[in-house]
Amino acid sequence: MKLSESQRLRGLVAATHTPFHADGSLNLAGVEKQAVHLLANDVAAVFIGGTTGECSSLSLDERRALAQRWTEVAHGTPMRVIVHVGSNALTDARTLAADAEQLGAPAIAALAPSYFKPRSLDTLIACAADIAAAAPATPFYFYDIPPMTGVSFPMADFLAQAAARIPTLAGIKFSNSDLMSLQLCLRADGGVWDVPFGCDEFLLAALSLGATGAVGSTYNFAAPIYNRLMRAFAAGDLATARAEQFRSVQIVRLLAGFGFMGAAKAVMGMLGVEVGPARLPHDNLTPGQSARLRTALEALGFFDWIRN
Repeated sequence: MKLSESQRLRGLVAATHTPFHADGSLNLAGVEKQAVHLLANDVAAVFIGGTTGECSSLSLDERRALAQRWTEVAHGTPMRVIVHVGSNALTDARTLAADAEQLGAPAIAALAPSYFKPRSLDTLIACAADIAAAAPATPFYFYDIPPMTGVSFPMADFLAQAAARIPTLAGIKFSNSDLMSLQLCLRADGGVWDVPFGCDEFLLAALSLGATGAVGSTYNFAAPIYNRLMRAFAAGDLATARAEQFRSVQIVRLLAGFGFMGAAKAVMGMLGVEVGPARLPHDNLTPGQSARLRTALEALGFFDWIRN
């Protein structure tokens, strides 16, 4: 499915957190504040219900409600809502895909089943085709994230073989640090496929290889850093772009040391955008850890870095 330039995922796409109440229940009222915050930071597209959105910890009904709420909040704004529909249960994935099409989502994405893993590329394509067929008018991205799914096949081969079986195939959400594979995908079929990059700490490398869009979790709270990085790269100012990328690396390393999901959600709270705790099996920060994290972020200069 050849996308127009306006349909492609250009610039930053925030992989959003799913907001919860303190007791861990879904807090749909929190979505509006997330959207306002992102638009104020020049992020006009979101990828909802994915890894950062704790998709594997949400029920089908919760995922359906989340997509509905994001669609309502985004209506009348520049915000584009890309819906992740992947699931170990393909029947659930098909339901989510059909819902997304009915809601008018500009695109859907799905990762590989990961408990019973596809043993061949042909089987993986069959799974993706089954999901995509439930939304026959909506662009479909395969979500490649081998560190989380344990499913790893050459994505250039996926594109070559899936094109005839998935009429709505738009490209790959490439959350994979294999930059050789990224180049093969970006250049496949003369560059017809959209391949937004999904590893925030390697964004500059991906841009240098031809990536033009990026989907990531740290864009929720550090978008100004990456917007400056992308502007500097476009202007040929590599020194500034490298400096901004290194800021990203320092933030990612710091949060990972506390447990990334819980720490990232805590940072959102520090910015006044409450998204609640992470659900088990993720850990959450204790009050003492949260205080230490804030102190460490202040020492880095994080709160100055994220000023527009």
